[in-house]
Amino acid sequence: MYSLLFLASVSALASLFLTPLVRNLFRRWNLVDHPGHRRVHAEPVPRVGGISIALAYLIAYAALLASGSTAGHGVWSARADIWRLLPAAAAIFTVGLLDDLLSLNPWQKLLGQIAAATLAVSAGVHVHGFNGIDIPEPWNLLATIGWLLLCTNAVNLIDGIDGLAAGVGLFASATTLVAALLQGNIELALAVAPLAGALLGFLRYNFNPATIFLGDSGSLTIGFLLGCFGVLWSQKATTILGMTAPLMALAIPLLDTGLAIARRFVRRQPIFLADRGHIHHRLLDRGLTPRRAALILYACCALGAVCSLAMMNQRLNGFVIVIFCAATWIGIQHLGYIEFGLAGRMMIEGAFRRQLNAQLALLSVRMNLESAAAPQDCWTLVQTAARDFGFHHVHLEIGGYTFDHREPVEPLRSWTIRVPITDGDFIELARPFDVIGHATAIAPLADMLSSTLAQKSHLFTPSARSASSAV
Repeated sequence: MYSLLFLASVSALASLFLTPLVRNLFRRWNLVDHPGHRRVHAEPVPRVGGISIALAYLIAYAALLASGSTAGHGVWSARADIWRLLPAAAAIFTVGLLDDLLSLNPWQKLLGQIAAATLAVSAGVHVHGFNGIDIPEPWNLLATIGWLLLCTNAVNLIDGIDGLAAGVGLFASATTLVAALLQGNIELALAVAPLAGALLGFLRYNFNPATIFLGDSGSLTIGFLLGCFGVLWSQKATTILGMTAPLMALAIPLLDTGLAIARRFVRRQPIFLADRGHIHHRLLDRGLTPRRAALILYACCALGAVCSLAMMNQRLNGFVIVIFCAATWIGIQHLGYIEFGLAGRMMIEGAFRRQLNAQLALLSVRMNLESAAAPQDCWTLVQTAARDFGFHHVHLEIGGYTFDHREPVEPLRSWTIRVPITDGDFIELARPFDVIGHATAIAPLADMLSSTLAQKSHLFTPSARSASSAV
């Protein structure tokens, strides 16, 4: 226990001392993060806080080893367990630092993260199962890499307001430390303690108003290490739920990442596209200050920490999961993500099914038109499609041919769309205002009729007409 307090205290003091030195040095070199439309700070701020955290982490171990204490000898004898992650951690830290200084593109960062995750897997970090289900090789290796990438980028994405990522990392590392002590997993506790201390010292300068940011060198490294620690925690878990408890400890960054991916998928936006739709942005848009938004999310992290530790009691598993899921659902509802509410209503009201049927009908019309061999065949298909899509009048002029069809009952109010085909040819369609069926496919229908009829225009030429008459 004393060695853990020693590691945490030394790393906290080292972080308190080193952080302002790193901040002032990078200010002097003008390597700072400038204000922008997605930034909430008004002044240029250095974003290399990961350097001071990494140095504080290493200094804590060096001090323990230099003390010559029994704990120091224990750490040295257990170096195969404690230090096996150093190459992987060094790799992810390097990727983050290069991004802070040179601004890597997303694919370069992703490749670097995969390389670091692969090093962690080779060091023995393996996800063996989830929720009581064993994952066989090689799928468990892919699951491990996926988990590490998720945790790494989750902490990176949530690093949007002062003190948030560092505070979330502090809660998660403290939770993992308590879990390791409850499990009697001394190696894991020794690995986590200096990270918790370094983050505590760093928050002195990173909490609002921040004078230094974590940067990718900090956020990527913290997320990566917490992902590794979560796997090591689950390997010693006594319950069948394994990764569930570490997942709860990292609930806020993982939830934010999941919402970002789902939101961009629904909106058909690139996954790597930056936006102002993260959880902390939603809180800021509701009028909260950055300080208050961070404190609210700290409280959510505390709830996740309590739930994750309670999961270690097998008799409470079901109750904890229900409470956790209910709290998560209520929180998402209060954040006001309109795209999820709209998607849910569309599923309930059958809009998705109607959209699917419209697309299938559109595909059927295209395929039939492409296989038509005569002008009258094309017109019959167009006339049928117009009726199926709710048009009461269709008029087609192409290659000297004129076709026209009206339904027997004329609507009181309607609108008309005129779609050019080629060389003055066109198709004109009229539709009542109160028709709902296939409404979302009107524009695709017009585009498809224009392009497909243009491709079939050779059927309407004089030579084709003569050949048809000769037959």
